[in-house]
Amino acid sequence: MEEFRQIGEVLGGLRALIVLQDELQINRRQCRLLLDVFGLAFDVIAEEIKLSLNLEEKNSKWSPLEGPLRELQRIFKEGESYVRQCMDKREWWVKAINLHQNKDSVDNHIHNLLCHFPAVIEAIEMAGEIAGLNQDEIQRRRVTLARKYDAEWIDPKLFQFRFGKQYLIPREICSRFESAWREDRWNLVEALREKKCSDSVTKNQEQLAGLLIRKIIGSEAYNGKLFPGSILYGGDYQVRRRLGGQYKEIQWLGDNFVLRSFFGDVEPSCPEITTLLSLTHPNLLQYLCGFYDEEKKEVMLVLELMNKDLGCYLKENYGSRRRILFPLYVLVDLIFQIARGMEYLHSKKIYHGELNPTNIFLKARNTEGCFQLKISGYGLSDVKPRSSPNASPRRYEPNPTIWYAPEVMLEQEKTCNGSSVFKYSEKADVYSFGMLCFELLSGKPPFEGHEEKMSISIIAGERPLFPCTAPKYLVNLTKKCWQTDPNQRPSFSSICRILRYIKKFLVMNPGHDHPEMQCPIADYCEIESWFAKRFTANRTFNPLSVAQIPFQMFAYRLAEKDRTVMNAKDKNSELTSQVTSTCRDDNVSIIDDPSTGTSDRTSIGSDVKSRGSDTKSVYSDVRSFYSEVPERRPIQLRTPPKRQISTKTPEKKVVSTKRNTNVKAKKSPGVSNGPSTRSSALNRVHSAGIIRENRSTFVSASFTRPRHRMTAATPGHTSD
Repeated sequence: MEEFRQIGEVLGGLRALIVLQDELQINRRQCRLLLDVFGLAFDVIAEEIKLSLNLEEKNSKWSPLEGPLRELQRIFKEGESYVRQCMDKREWWVKAINLHQNKDSVDNHIHNLLCHFPAVIEAIEMAGEIAGLNQDEIQRRRVTLARKYDAEWIDPKLFQFRFGKQYLIPREICSRFESAWREDRWNLVEALREKKCSDSVTKNQEQLAGLLIRKIIGSEAYNGKLFPGSILYGGDYQVRRRLGGQYKEIQWLGDNFVLRSFFGDVEPSCPEITTLLSLTHPNLLQYLCGFYDEEKKEVMLVLELMNKDLGCYLKENYGSRRRILFPLYVLVDLIFQIARGMEYLHSKKIYHGELNPTNIFLKARNTEGCFQLKISGYGLSDVKPRSSPNASPRRYEPNPTIWYAPEVMLEQEKTCNGSSVFKYSEKADVYSFGMLCFELLSGKPPFEGHEEKMSISIIAGERPLFPCTAPKYLVNLTKKCWQTDPNQRPSFSSICRILRYIKKFLVMNPGHDHPEMQCPIADYCEIESWFAKRFTANRTFNPLSVAQIPFQMFAYRLAEKDRTVMNAKDKNSELTSQVTSTCRDDNVSIIDDPSTGTSDRTSIGSDVKSRGSDTKSVYSDVRSFYSEVPERRPIQLRTPPKRQISTKTPEKKVVSTKRNTNVKAKKSPGVSNGPSTRSSALNRVHSAGIIRENRSTFVSASFTRPRHRMTAATPGHTSD
């Protein structure tokens, strides 16, 4: 309940900020959309709690809600920070450059909310199944949930029609996902025009405003042309330090950026540069704007600044003295962010080719322990880096070939210059992603040693060994990514769907953060195979649409339930077969006594006609006993009086017993004389125990011991 109250506080603060929405000169529509979606989420949770839970039981039966609500609070706080950033009036030109084509409201904050919200709904449902004391009401809730997770709703349109509001995707909200971003772009154009006509603007700012307007509206006058280099140099431009290769850190317009520069003719690279400048995704190191110096023939591309790459982080925190890896939930989130960024790149037909820790950058979020991840190094693969004598070497420079796919290495061996067409392909990036997953799980590079030996081993199919603490579901996913056959590797859309559901599993099962509890009840890779065949093959599902995320989570949940039921049936069938086998063994132990001869068996009991009828009647009695007496029920047997055994002929040691009135001879084998009751079954089993005891005593007496008195079997002998 405390987490829900804190979520309400964050939402109240966000609403107070939006009251002053006239102060929002950048991304006003996206901030308003974010508030509306957050408000809908809060109202849905409140309604679900009222319907399913009792306030009096908040300290006893609301525990499944703690983890999901805590994560939801973190998402709300990040959304509030985004709105505050858009409201900040300081450094307006810097925000105009950073956010002029930004879609973080939908692609980041709303995406994270829609990914996580099914976990909140399911947590409320789990708590609701045990809430209250009225058994009829509890049974009605369970029936309602069973009807909700029915196969008839596995259709994107039907799902939105039936559960759109509950999962935050009603039609009126979804229609604003794209329109809000476009409206913000046009509002920014109007603001730039006002700034351009203002008397307080400098000449350099006026030129920058004009070029940003032409870029945003996509006019033919812009047509992918780069800005003049004079605009960059005239905006308080200063080089702070060199980062190595084509990159250096600069200060421009009062803020810090990264500048990627190379020399040569700009015309061949102009189409690709235009595409790079149009990309916008929260997990890509974004190209903000480009400049060209006519005199130096230098192309300069401005990117956002990220201080530390993943390779440096791993080297600092995982070495001979320190072994600090990411917590499991943070690790899965980082892997998921890499997959999302690569999914977006592949949707634009852009392939990385150099996916390794040196091209993955991290920045700490406002929430403790979490990171914002961005991918760099993509695009402009034909541009060779120009080394600088003043460039400082990177701290983490392993051999990049250890992340290359086997088909890339084979092609590089065949070509003299080491180039490869397969290097820039979807499946090669997936293989490199698998090696990145291993490095995050283990904290060390996948291979170490001589380059030629490593290449031979990788081509031959050798793969690194996972640590024993690695979760099995991540190990299985990684192994699928680094398959030798490229056709067997999954796409990044499939990887994103699997990781999205793994994140939900970890939120709802905080105990699985420990290595000893790391197995979900279903194989998510198998569920994804079913999902891909049914929905993505016929293109009825758009993987990049944020509005499709709740349906994907719902379909995974249905498949998980089906597989859980199937696994339970398999276990029950195995248990039944084991019980049946045990019963048969017990029956055989009563019927067959290898130490007793045939002649001895015929002389035992004057009321038993023959050996065959004897064994069959005992078998039928014991069989009826097992069928009549329920399992795990205490059985009380009365102790019969002791019976004496006497012998008549010394030469032939034949045992004669008194007639047992409780045991009746059978007219036909396997058929009982009258209705089968529990007392008769117990008496028959008791009689079988007496017969077996007499047999064993007779055999032992005939060889070793003299004649003696023998007590009747006690009730404990029925277990034989």
